[in-house]
Amino acid sequence: MTEAAAQKLSGWRLFLAAMGNRKMGVMLAFGISAGLPFALLLGTLYAWLGEAGVDLETMGVFSLIGLAYAFKFLWSPLVDRIRLPGLERLGRRKSWLLPIQLSLGIIFVVLSRLDPQSALGWFSLLAGIGAFMSATQDIVIDAWRVDVQDEVATVEILSAIYQLGYRLATLIGGALALVLAARISWPGVYFALGCVFFLVALICLFAPDTPRPAEEQQTSSVWLRRVPQHYRQLSMAVILLAWGWALFTVIRFMALSLTSVPELRPDSTEFLKYQGPVIVIATVVLPAIIAALLGAMASDAASDGPAPQANALSRAADHGYRALLLPLIELIDRLKWGVLIALGIILTYRVTDNIWAPFALPFYLNELGYTNDEVAIASKFFGVGMTMLGITLGALLFAWIGRLPALLLGAVLAAATNLLYAELANGGATIDLVGHATGIYWLFELFGADDRLSRLMLAISGENLANGIAGAAYVAYLSSITSKEHSAVQYALLSSLTFLIGSLGRGALGGYIETDGYPAMFWMAAAIGLIAVFFCVLEFLRDRWGTRGAVQTAAAPS
Repeated sequence: MTEAAAQKLSGWRLFLAAMGNRKMGVMLAFGISAGLPFALLLGTLYAWLGEAGVDLETMGVFSLIGLAYAFKFLWSPLVDRIRLPGLERLGRRKSWLLPIQLSLGIIFVVLSRLDPQSALGWFSLLAGIGAFMSATQDIVIDAWRVDVQDEVATVEILSAIYQLGYRLATLIGGALALVLAARISWPGVYFALGCVFFLVALICLFAPDTPRPAEEQQTSSVWLRRVPQHYRQLSMAVILLAWGWALFTVIRFMALSLTSVPELRPDSTEFLKYQGPVIVIATVVLPAIIAALLGAMASDAASDGPAPQANALSRAADHGYRALLLPLIELIDRLKWGVLIALGIILTYRVTDNIWAPFALPFYLNELGYTNDEVAIASKFFGVGMTMLGITLGALLFAWIGRLPALLLGAVLAAATNLLYAELANGGATIDLVGHATGIYWLFELFGADDRLSRLMLAISGENLANGIAGAAYVAYLSSITSKEHSAVQYALLSSLTFLIGSLGRGALGGYIETDGYPAMFWMAAAIGLIAVFFCVLEFLRDRWGTRGAVQTAAAPS
């Protein structure tokens, strides 16, 4: 299909054309490959450890491997710049994906042969390596999605398919794994699911890929000549000090947690609450500020200066400059003042539902008095199903109304569903009224639910439906503002900012719930969601103004 023909597609025709593109099948497989390690290492693994008799404190230490996902942006520049010997010919991203997926398969197969009680040291080491490999795979898959998008396989629909695969993996690695474990044992489950990665690696061999941008080196050289060498070296020195401190802090924390006696182990919650945001500021926010200053300096340059001196220090500084700062400079130079709107969206869009996620189970079980089985039925069966339905609707919305209208709709729905939970916390009389009037409660009754359980199912279903749409829209938005030339670094850095605001908010939220109650907390979350709606409106208007200006410029007589 030609580019002109592809651009004429919209609505159902665009959606159906995208579904017939092989990139969608690959994206689904990559989504499963991304979600499965997270489910197996940071969820299902604890069921196996508990069955094997591992104590709760040791299981808590295992949760530290999740830091690999929180700080994956630290090594994202290496993924973007390093060419793996002998594998580069496979493609810019496939050269990384193939060995990572094979390694994950081997790790899970080896884990299935170990006894977590008698070989806990090896078991924890392999789990940690697996988390690092999985986080690195996330970097590459996010970059691949940006790189291979086109007029038919749009980044919006690719993002929705990725989310669909990821959610499917959580079902496979969660509910299905629990069912299978009762029949074939945990080692059998991890062996079987480890083989899934070998299948994904086979699919990866036939996946499309893109070469490195031909202008990459030329563009880098231009930016190098525009910024004086001593400023480049000073900038890299400051950033390396900040990153060195961050790496030392994280490694020291993990080492103390794994080697100290239980009484001296640091508190992981306190670490993430206080040190986590500081680390992200040092490793993301500080480089972004420096990049903005250097970008302004380069833009004000009257002409390109002479080529930089080729001594060892300047070469080392320039390699770091190309790997880390150039992606940020390019992003700020391309978005200009719009980067402030993008930052506002990133810091607020997912907070409205993510900030209270750790308190969801205490709310259902302790505050409302539901049983474990009732919560499992409402959240795992209907809830997950509604999330996948929401993601599918998100893909359709991208084709029908476009990326930014879908982003705005997702923000509105995510904020509104907090009001649904506030009503649930206050007794749910309005929910009951709507449920009976619309016949939704009658549908739930077919599955054996009474009014009390139907109330919970309706609230969770509504929230998950909204989160499915919002999640797909958010991933699509981040992918859309990421350049193909620096996709790995830019996406990893932008997505890590969500971790920053989540860490800052959750620390104080528990005390707020104790003093003001759950209804007030949900109203506050809805208000935060309105901030995201505001930024989405600004981004929509900025995009429209930019498009109108471009059209007017193109139509003006020469």
